[in-house]
Order: sequence, then C-alpha cells, then structure tokens
Amino acid sequence: MTHARGERSALCDLLDRLGPDEPTLCTGWTTSDLAAHLVVRERRPDAMAGIALKPLAGYTASVQNRLKARHSWPELVGLAREPGGVYRLLPALDEAVNTLEYFVHHEDVRRAQPEWEPRELPPDLEQLIWKRVSSGARLMLRRSPVGVVLHRLGGGVVLGGPKGSSRVEVTGRAAELLMFCFGRQAHARVELTGEPQAVAALREATLGV
Repeated sequence: MTHARGERSALCDLLDRLGPDEPTLCTGWTTSDLAAHLVVRERRPDAMAGIALKPLAGYTASVQNRLKARHSWPELVGLAREPGGVYRLLPALDEAVNTLEYFVHHEDVRRAQPEWEPRELPPDLEQLIWKRVSSGARLMLRRSPVGVVLHRLGGGVVLGGPKGSSRVEVTGRAAELLMFCFGRQAHARVELTGEPQAVAALREATLGV
C-alpha cells in the first residue's frame, strides 16, 4: 500500500469511529465538512476551483453542504475512502499529490481530539515528508512576517520567509515541521527560538499553501 492510500485509509477509519460532528483543525469545519471537502476535491471538478479561489468558494461550499445532506455519514466516508477522478486512474499521481494532503488532514482530525500524541512514522515516510518540506518551504512560508530556519531533528536545515528580517529557528521532526508550515502552528510539537516578538508574530502568521 502506498503512503497516500495508507493515510487515506487511516483517516477514513478515524472518521468512521468519530462520527460527523467532531472538531478538526480546519477552522470552522467539523469532520463532516472535511469529509465533504475530500469528496469535492476528487469527484466534483465543477466545484474544485473554489477550494483555492475565494470568488468561487461560495459555490464550492454549497456543493459540500449538498453532499452532506444527500449522503449518510457511512456513505460520505465511503466516497472519501476510494480515490476518485484522475487519482483512481493514476496511482502514481495519487501518491505524488495526495500523500501530504491526507497526512495533514489525518492529523487535522487526530490533533483536534483530546490527549493526542505524535505518531511514530516509518522512516521512508518521514524522509518523504522532509523532502516535500524542503522543496516547499518558501511557498508555505511566503506570508511569514519573519525569516524562518527549519531544523529537522535527525539532520537537515531549510530557510524560508523574508530575507533581511528577524529570524526564528523552528526545530522538530519532519512531520511536526510540516504541520507548522501548513499553518497548524498551535498543534505542532516544535521548539521556537528567537526574539520574543518575532516568535509571537510567527506563531500567529497565516502559513501554508
């Protein structure tokens, strides 16, 4: 099983157990909202654009709400469980695009629950996550108000954020750095080092793709 399929399956198992009304780290979204988002993202090309483009977000939200109304919770999770659209036809594309998507959303649900703890990841998944963090740091940190130095425990350093400004060092495992850079700063197990004002600004910044 690929990492994309593994994270998808684990997320859907968790959704099945929790039900449709539990919180997530996605602002304003319950588990049912997240499940509907995943279905729209892969199975409703007419509504995909609104995920990234604010002028079209209203239509996308209406499609998500209709999906929630039309399908029972097991049906909605079932639709999310199987790759849809092009990802069903091209497993390699599913792995390339959806590994981080489903990893982050799996953690969005896990970390919104009480007493969560970081998972022990397979070394190859940890390495893959760090590779994606390394290549995507400048994009994910483009809105940072301060310079950022990402230190991966176990080796690796990446720079992001504006040059010539105060810098904050962020240290943690690859998965924690990913969650931080995806805008989940409050739920990432990392250590921040720098001037207190710069650290506070980074904690509150809007990060992610």
